[in-house]
Amino acid sequence: KVVTIAKSRDFRDRHGKVLLEGQRLIKDALEAGAAPQTLFFSTVGHLKELPEEKLKRANLVKVKFEDIKTWSDLITPQGLIGIFSKPDHAKMSYPAAQLTSSLPLLLICDNIRDPGNLGTILRSAAGAGCEKVLLTKGCVDPWEPKVLRAGMGAHFRLPVLSNLDWESLPNNLPAGIQVCVADNKDPGARAERVAPQRAGSDPSNPKAALKSQPKAAPECEDEEEEASACLPELPTQFYYEDWTQTPVAVVIGGETHGLSPDALHLAASTGGKRLVIPVVPGVDSLNSAMAAAIVLFEGKRQWLQRHKQENKRLKLPVV
Repeated sequence: KVVTIAKSRDFRDRHGKVLLEGQRLIKDALEAGAAPQTLFFSTVGHLKELPEEKLKRANLVKVKFEDIKTWSDLITPQGLIGIFSKPDHAKMSYPAAQLTSSLPLLLICDNIRDPGNLGTILRSAAGAGCEKVLLTKGCVDPWEPKVLRAGMGAHFRLPVLSNLDWESLPNNLPAGIQVCVADNKDPGARAERVAPQRAGSDPSNPKAALKSQPKAAPECEDEEEEASACLPELPTQFYYEDWTQTPVAVVIGGETHGLSPDALHLAASTGGKRLVIPVVPGVDSLNSAMAAAIVLFEGKRQWLQRHKQENKRLKLPVV
C-alpha cells in the first residue's frame, strides 16, 4: 500500500492520501497542519525532531530499516516515511515568515510534465514570495515523490492548486490581475516573421502548441495564417523592464511545446504581455525551471524596488 501511494496518482487521488519521506519534509508538513495517518520509522531517534503534539493523531509503526529501503526509491533512505491525508491548501497554516514576505505575484504552470522541473519551480516560487501557484491539467502531480523531493518543503510554504482547467482558472485569480507569459524569443526577431509580435509557442517547436487550438477559434487555411490570425497578439518586452505596476500572474510553458494557446488567450484577456528572456542566437530554449526562477526573482526585485522608493517619498517633508 505504501508503494502504491508513492507510485500511483490515481490511487492518491481516489483515497486522498500522499506519501512523504524524510524528517525535514514530514516536519514541514506537520507544522503546516497536514494530517498524518501513519508514520513508519526504523528507530525512535527519527521521531525526536518532530513536533510531539502533532504526532498524537498518527499511528506510529516501528519497522525494519530493510522494509523502508524496499518501499523507498531513494538510494539512501532516512528511515522515516509518513502517510498523510492529501493536504487542503485552504486549511493549511503556512509559515508566518512566508506570509509576511508574500508579494502580489502568482505563478501559473502550463503543461509542466517533468517532476524535477516542477519541484524546482515550486521551490523558486516559495523563495521569491509568490502568493500561490496554479497548475493546469497536463502538469505532473505535485504530490509525486520526485516533485516533493525537488520542492524541498515548498508544498507547505504556499498554496499549490493543481489539476485546474483553463475555464475555471480565472476564478482562482484576484480581480484586476494581469497575466503575463514568459518567452525567450527576441522582440526584434519576432518582427521578421509573418505577423509582428506573433504569439507562437516555444521556439524549439513553433507549431506544436497550435494543434490544440480551441474549437471556438476560426478555421485557417494553413499553419502560417493560423499562427498570425487565430492567436492573439501580445505586447512584447524584456523581462527586466517594468511589468509589476499591478498584481501579476506569470505563465511558464511546458518543456516540450511551450506556451499553450489557452495561456495566450488568458493573457490577452487581461491586457498581459510577453516577457522575453533573451538568449544567445542558436540556443534553443531555457529549461522551464530556470526561466521561472529568472522571471519570478526579477518580479520580486521590481516590487521591492518600488516599495523602497515609495517609502522614501513618504519620509520626505512636505513643503
